[in-house]
Amino acid sequence: MRPALLTPACIPQAPHDRESLDIPWSLVVDLAARRINLEAVFRHLQQEKLVEIRGTDGQNFLLSLTSAGHKFATDRQSATHYAGPAPVSLRLYQSTVRAQTARPKITRQHLHRVFSDLVVEDEVLDQLGPALISQETMFLFGSTGNGKTSLAERTVKVFDDAIVVPYAVEVDGQVISVFDPVIHRQLEGDCPGLDPRWTVCQRPAGMVGGELSADMLELRLDPATNIYAAPAQMKANNGILIVDDFGRQVIPPTMLLNRWILPMDRRVDYLNLSYGLKFQVPFELMIVFATNLEPKQLMDAAFLRRIPNKIFVPPVPDSSFVEIFRREALRQGLDIDPGIADQLIRLCRKLGGPELRACYPRDICKIVACINAYEERPPELSLSDLERATTTYFAENAPNARVQPPPLPATTQTNLGNLALAVQNFLPMLPTPIT
Repeated sequence: MRPALLTPACIPQAPHDRESLDIPWSLVVDLAARRINLEAVFRHLQQEKLVEIRGTDGQNFLLSLTSAGHKFATDRQSATHYAGPAPVSLRLYQSTVRAQTARPKITRQHLHRVFSDLVVEDEVLDQLGPALISQETMFLFGSTGNGKTSLAERTVKVFDDAIVVPYAVEVDGQVISVFDPVIHRQLEGDCPGLDPRWTVCQRPAGMVGGELSADMLELRLDPATNIYAAPAQMKANNGILIVDDFGRQVIPPTMLLNRWILPMDRRVDYLNLSYGLKFQVPFELMIVFATNLEPKQLMDAAFLRRIPNKIFVPPVPDSSFVEIFRREALRQGLDIDPGIADQLIRLCRKLGGPELRACYPRDICKIVACINAYEERPPELSLSDLERATTTYFAENAPNARVQPPPLPATTQTNLGNLALAVQNFLPMLPTPIT
């Protein structure tokens, strides 16, 4: 994926004058007071007697703040500590995000390539394809360990284009930090004419799990810097936001869905600054909920209607289980005996229940590899290793899995018997309690 795949209409052009910045000039001056890099700003600061020229170094001027400039910088520093690239205006952010709305072209062959590192049944892929084309909210559900999270994480791979992301957005003179290296993967290469307040990235794929709380869905003001951090859904604009283990968050499912019910319907979200100013931002992203709970346990019919793509991820059939096992054994460098896959299926059903899960081969192969390393043996996967690993993995279900205390020595048993006899002889001697 390269920046050349950007749509020309989506590329914000670099500003050439004060007006085309489209943000308050006072904010630009504040930034320059901490990091001077614009000639126009320098002239303004020089006229206000905030900076002075100390000398020259070749063709470069050596600048310093005057006493008034030091006071000005100190005052502005107390207002905000932001010193990165100048923010973009809310209006420009809104229009650029709208212009970059995802419209993926997906076919069955394309999807097979995207999920080639997983073993996925065709009926599941045939449901995922139309859902990804629609870019509407998706609900992946099914038993734990069957690959819902792995599927969700790879959905972003269907995109073959790039987007631009602003470092920050200005709203009413306040700075909102948007770029997050955790979910925004920058792309190398030049993009002629691009406004340097933006950076070229792959479409984002954010993920939140059980740690998701109500404050993560709103602007968060850092009191030490007076800079706002964008909420998770704003950072994921033009991409995908995965809510893993849905239903097990600190925030109740109904509260989360109530917060997003309007944005999911209208593709707009409303955020508030700390002093109450409300403003609108695009909600141009695909939400993917992944859970091992039944949808009806988490939401009522009104919510279910607003999630058009509900995809059940079923237990793994034997043939797919064998292929997953083969891949995992190869990944761990394990030599396997012929027919060992059938033995693994037998052991998993005996100790883990009738349903086969996609996570079993990976987890059990890792245990076997650790057993080999511990015993300093060549990597191999024999039946005895398999039985040992599955007993460890399904310890809560394995018969005789709990460690039994060793029998007491004969002398200890005799002493205990003598103690019991002494207690029996002593009890009749106790005084009768007064009633």
